[in-house]
Amino acid sequence: MSPDDPPSGFTAEQRTMDYQELEARLGYSFTNPQLLERALTHASFANEHKSTVTGEASEDYEALEFLGDAILSFLISDCLFKADPSQTEGELSKIRSFLVSANQLASLSRELDLGAFLRLGHGEEKTGGRQKKALLADLFESIIAAIFLDGGLEPTRRFVLSRFHSRLENIREEQLDFKDPKSLLQEKLFARGLSEPDYRVIDELGPDHEKEFVVAIYIQDKFLARARGGSKKEAQLTAAGQALEMLDEFLNS
Repeated sequence: MSPDDPPSGFTAEQRTMDYQELEARLGYSFTNPQLLERALTHASFANEHKSTVTGEASEDYEALEFLGDAILSFLISDCLFKADPSQTEGELSKIRSFLVSANQLASLSRELDLGAFLRLGHGEEKTGGRQKKALLADLFESIIAAIFLDGGLEPTRRFVLSRFHSRLENIREEQLDFKDPKSLLQEKLFARGLSEPDYRVIDELGPDHEKEFVVAIYIQDKFLARARGGSKKEAQLTAAGQALEMLDEFLNS
């Protein structure tokens, strides 16, 4: 499937062939193809199209993403604990946070080229939704949930461990740094003789019971990055992760 092809242009037969290709990449065949279809459906597409399986209004993957996030966290936690139960809760939490970060999940999606199968609305398609880190990370989690609902925990465990195998091996070889993004960002700035980053809450969105915070990072009063999260801490960590990716370009500009 070409990422440039409009999702609405495929027949049910073509869609089935595409799903078979994706199942081969995943190493899992779905008993219920509707679950896979839903796992690939962004809200923008669901608002514009009917399901190619049922002919009814499409369901998007948001609820599956929620479930997939919880399942992934459990499976990675279980794997890390069994590998080395002597580690502290703090060490295990840092490693898990690194592994299930948006950067890592988006990378895993790219390895499988999941973006090519993502069903997007026309507006999201035009703005490059298939390449967006957040969407690719969400997509990976929704696929995990779909496998779990279709086949249960063990097939899901096999899929997750097969995709995380090399990353888990790197952990065992101590090749990864599990410091949180804020600490890493501050260390990199100090190493260059710069002051610590300035985190500013620039907006608060939504009602009090489900408020989101928008945090921007400034380096010596120059804007570097911004992100949103369900808490100030979450927004700061996400913004710091983005800042690390942009830091070299920022410092050389």
